[in-house]
Amino acid sequence: MSLRSHPVSAGLTLLCALLLAACDPAPQTDRYGDGGPDAGRAGFAGLGAANDGYAHARPGTRLNFPGDHGPHPGFRIEWWYLTANLEDASGEPLGMQWTLFRQAQQPDTDTAPDPRAQPWATDQLWMAHMALSRGASHRVAERFARGTSRPRPQTARQAGVTAQPFRAWLDNWQLESLATDPTIDALSHLRLNARAEDAKGPFGYRLDLRAEGPLVRHGLEGFSQKSADGQGSMYYSQPFYRVHGEILLDGAQHTVTGRAWLDREWSSQLLSPTQTGWDWFSLHLNSGARVMAFRLRGGGDNNGDYYSGSWITPEGKVTPLKADTLKLEPLARAEVAGQTLPVRWRMTLPQQDLTLDIAARHPNRWMRTSVPYWEGAVTVKDATTGAPRGQGYLEMTGY
Repeated sequence: MSLRSHPVSAGLTLLCALLLAACDPAPQTDRYGDGGPDAGRAGFAGLGAANDGYAHARPGTRLNFPGDHGPHPGFRIEWWYLTANLEDASGEPLGMQWTLFRQAQQPDTDTAPDPRAQPWATDQLWMAHMALSRGASHRVAERFARGTSRPRPQTARQAGVTAQPFRAWLDNWQLESLATDPTIDALSHLRLNARAEDAKGPFGYRLDLRAEGPLVRHGLEGFSQKSADGQGSMYYSQPFYRVHGEILLDGAQHTVTGRAWLDREWSSQLLSPTQTGWDWFSLHLNSGARVMAFRLRGGGDNNGDYYSGSWITPEGKVTPLKADTLKLEPLARAEVAGQTLPVRWRMTLPQQDLTLDIAARHPNRWMRTSVPYWEGAVTVKDATTGAPRGQGYLEMTGY
């Protein structure tokens, strides 16, 4: 089916306003209630706010599949996050992103009010982002939906996720499993469809993703610590996708191929209250290895930054990266959307005897969404010789 035939849903201005208001957390006193140094702080986008009544990510928690591919309503925040480095038939590089976010509005407990009691009641907010980039062009769209953790009978949901069969959607934006063998992981074969329209016209993609390696658990078997205080998230990835499909951009359809990376993460307090944002990398190296790495600004020992990541072999074996085995250093900055952002980095991995220079393909990758951030494709080169070493994606928040 042509991408041109996909319908576009109508905007819901009032609903978006309500969702944005609900996503802006009220100022907190502090996590201990004593008016101490955390008073009035909630970290980037409220992700450092303490939330009594919600479940919390803990070390020792065991991931279970396919169940963990689905939603976790006991946790406050969650996402299904897909990025891809693509190229068209002429070899021109493109980048794409598709993300579905879930945010609970109240703890999912036996004593919580039942959101099914009123037709407009909701305890879950959904937000989806899509982006498609080529050269200086960066097209972005955002959608919102409302829902409940206890679906109303015989009611089609505007947004949601099911684990079996796996499907994540908001309106006609959809990521679904094509895996039919029950012995194969549901995320091993996916299809993504999304289309939007802005002042420049329609854009979108229809992509087929096949994994050539296993799921990867980050941190301590899936618990990813995010600060010296010990809080964090449950976090795993599928970084081994090969992609083929088509995109619609600037009035023309293009066949594309490439590599993709899917992140799954959920938490109720992702950051510490003093952390201002993060710089996150997902890299596909030419050797077949993958690298996930992040710097959280603040929250480290002695008021420094917090570093973590994963070195992933071509077979999927994971070596955790920490502050003494991972160094991230900004090398050059650019003015983007009124912000000064680091668009070239050096990553040093002493255990792997690698020093990499990582550069944005184009600085114009600002996501003008309700919570703005930078997200775009990067090139990876050897810091000494300048030889190509791979490609990937970079996300920067809190600038």
